[in-house]
Amino acid sequence: MNLISKILLASALVATTSAAQANISDGKVKIGVMGDMGGVYAEICGRGCVEAVQMAVDDFGGKVLGSPIEIISADDQNKPDLGSTIARKWIETEQVDVINGSVASSVTGAITKLMTEHEKITLISASASHAFTTKSCSPFNAQWTYDVVAMANGTVKPMVQSGKKKWFFVTADYAFGHALESVATDVIQANGGEVVGAVRAPLGTTDFSSYILQAQSSGADVIALANAGNDMVNSLKTAAEFGVTEMMDIAGLMVFTQNAQALDPAIAGGMKLTIGFYWDMDEQTREWSKRYMARMGGAIPSMIHAGTYSSTMHYLKAVEAAGTDESRAVMAKMKEMPVEDFFSRNGFLRKDGRMVHDMLQVRIKKADERRDGNDIFAIENVIPGKDAYLPLDKGGCDFALSQN
Repeated sequence: MNLISKILLASALVATTSAAQANISDGKVKIGVMGDMGGVYAEICGRGCVEAVQMAVDDFGGKVLGSPIEIISADDQNKPDLGSTIARKWIETEQVDVINGSVASSVTGAITKLMTEHEKITLISASASHAFTTKSCSPFNAQWTYDVVAMANGTVKPMVQSGKKKWFFVTADYAFGHALESVATDVIQANGGEVVGAVRAPLGTTDFSSYILQAQSSGADVIALANAGNDMVNSLKTAAEFGVTEMMDIAGLMVFTQNAQALDPAIAGGMKLTIGFYWDMDEQTREWSKRYMARMGGAIPSMIHAGTYSSTMHYLKAVEAAGTDESRAVMAKMKEMPVEDFFSRNGFLRKDGRMVHDMLQVRIKKADERRDGNDIFAIENVIPGKDAYLPLDKGGCDFALSQN
């Protein structure tokens, strides 16, 4: 190649790179990660979610279409007004293109409303309410890891069918808990069971004595804990202290790996639950988890950490495939491309923003089954995504149904 040819080739490469960068707004892709950095959900999606996003960016090479990928993070303290204020600042002054993280469904609801107004994508990796793909759906929502429907179908349905007909709920008193109780009630009744009572406890309750005593006197076969994080741990410990776990079945409808790890196997061993990812499932999950643990001081990842990585990686691949960070074009690519990685098996992003993928029905191991402190679950069943999640035509998401 002579000198002139080399110059022309170099010029062409520069022109191509510049054209690609020109399709990236502000010359960069900026990801906002919101989480609970010190509250009841800190272990579920605090620093771990920020680190998972950073892993995805690092694995992607730190750039997309020749433009740098930046990360910004904040503590939403599980407060919707604070989450909304942070999101507005990120959109209007920080040029954030996409938001990931956020645990409390009430916070995510505030964020998604604002993001939709500005036509920006929200990656819902940590929140459980299925409203984001049904009554509050948006063309800019992508709900990734799990939702209350999948958890109820995976855990409640088999128990009712096995003869546990009478249920009592101890429910977290906010959007997530209400949604989980409502969905689980539908599953109970559809399978011939009944709900004999319920109590609602504020988020962050430390004394569950009165709630558990009401459940104990209800005559139920099963006490369903429609809460999560430390609330679930504290309510189960209280049930054990009162001897309720010896008298009635306890169903944890939202139990994360860290919660199960924190519980005494003598109390929680044998409990069945549903999750979207387990770090020790196979070589793929162990390889990614080993790298995560090295960055997190040995802490094992939950399904939310893995889902946060997966959703971020899929978003970046979609930006690259679309040739732009314009939200509608990126979302179209996200829904066009299959989601097959260490986290998602048989996954795809549906028209309503629900990422449908296989779920796992697991059992918490008893002490004598565990080889070490990270050996938490025994996988008993793989639930196909089509059986775990609410069908598209049952959700009532108008914009998605109009596309059929």
